[in-house]
Amino acid sequence: MSNIISAELRPGWRQADGSHLAALHLTLAPGWKTYWRSPGDAGIPPEFSWQGSDNVAAVGVNWPTPKIFHQSGMRSVGYAHEVILPLRVVGATPGADMRLHGVVELGVCSDICVPQTVEVNALLPANAQLRDPMIAGALADMPFSRAEAEVKSVRCTVEPSGNGITLRTEIDMPIGKGGEETVIETSNPLLWISEPKTHRAANGDLIIETRLAQVEGNAFALDRSGVRITVLSDGHAVDIKGCDG
Repeated sequence: MSNIISAELRPGWRQADGSHLAALHLTLAPGWKTYWRSPGDAGIPPEFSWQGSDNVAAVGVNWPTPKIFHQSGMRSVGYAHEVILPLRVVGATPGADMRLHGVVELGVCSDICVPQTVEVNALLPANAQLRDPMIAGALADMPFSRAEAEVKSVRCTVEPSGNGITLRTEIDMPIGKGGEETVIETSNPLLWISEPKTHRAANGDLIIETRLAQVEGNAFALDRSGVRITVLSDGHAVDIKGCDG
């Protein structure tokens, strides 16, 4: 099934701070989708390895606004058709060319889900200055920050629930266009997070309720500063990091 997905590295351009802005360009066959960094219960999170790169100290992946998919009673978060993931590449030796080599493990789904491995390789020249409009477009499709979206407050409360907790979040923010859905992430990779229930209260606040449990059934404390909430509505998103209380 190697014809399901194709991948290339767009070499991009060198930035004023010395980092290099490139991108991973994924193209999917009709009817197939792949997943966002937090894919939901029905998805498979992508994994990146940059071993074998030359003069590369770090690679940061940027995630454009994803879509919500509902299929067979389950929800997933990801991309259909194609997606461009901007990459901020930091070199080990400033001012020199970089060669980026990546192996990416992806879940790709239609009526069935299959794991896919794509390998990409590109030279990132130190003198590259021309901005790639496709990468620039993906950057323009990034979620709004809390400040940009005029989020006034994020109040989080927790209550015991079985062997886990229920997290309730009340967000004072403008109402989005179309239906609003949310994704909850935490800084603890060992926490299972249920699909959130999201609605607007009578006072206009966005109310989100979800259940969290430690995957091995152990007790845990929730770091509220590590809670990350993405609000998705009609083609745009808001990225909110941390609770006020």
